[in-house]
Amino acid sequence: MTSLNINLYLFLENLVFFLIATLFIVVVNWGWKHTKPYTLPLPFPGWYKIWFGSVQLLAVVPPLVAMLLWGVWWGDRSVLTVLGWYFIVLALQIISETVTLRQLQNVVWVMVPYIYLPYRFWQLYEGLTLLDSKS
Repeated sequence: MTSLNINLYLFLENLVFFLIATLFIVVVNWGWKHTKPYTLPLPFPGWYKIWFGSVQLLAVVPPLVAMLLWGVWWGDRSVLTVLGWYFIVLALQIISETVTLRQLQNVVWVMVPYIYLPYRFWQLYEGLTLLDSKS
């Protein structure tokens, strides 16, 4: 596969995933429309801050280091393509969590990571497969 084909393939795959995930969130939200509004308890417990920080670091730092080393430093554009889409989906996850928590104000926001996290693992696995087939 050429870099353009990989980019188009990943664009279409991620678009389909995002549409299905968003549709699922909308349907579940509709099913829970009569629940009481939900807000985050403040202040956060100490364990939650540690857990949330470690999740953020593991989702960003290793892929970013790989992207900078292999993609930028060693000039492998396929790595930039694969991890670029990873970070786009990560941003879409954060946006989905924010919108569901602040706008919808029900517990559907808790489901967002359960939808996106397995897909991001899939993205990393698929990226390794695509990069391995290219080399």
